[in-house]
Amino acid sequence: MLLALEIQGRENQDLVRAMSGLCMGAANSGGICGIFTGASCVMALYGAKGDDAEKEADKLPLMLAEISEWFGQNTCRLYGGSSCADIVGENRRRPDPDRCGRLLLDTWRRIQEILLENGFDPANPDLAL
Repeated sequence: MLLALEIQGRENQDLVRAMSGLCMGAANSGGICGIFTGASCVMALYGAKGDDAEKEADKLPLMLAEISEWFGQNTCRLYGGSSCADIVGENRRRPDPDRCGRLLLDTWRRIQEILLENGFDPANPDLAL
């Protein structure tokens, strides 16, 4: 989320702080990787509606399906699964800087590709291409 906000030239410390609850699987559960759930939130930042006056982008379900499929295939190939336990190991209490860092950058690149492929400008979520 921080990368999405930065590319937009925006700041939202409360949102970034809240997103940290996804790290190490929601609430440090070791469950589904927070990079994936965070990526889903970024897709929604661009395509979901924020109030009754807005309309959800028709392409949002497709975008979410694309990031889900890509993330699952990528992490299964590299780590045997998409949970934090699969990616960093059962007994880890902190993210692995190498694995998590690489996965975060790869996921950010894929997010940008999906946004562009579906007519969204990553730098301006209000402007459809």
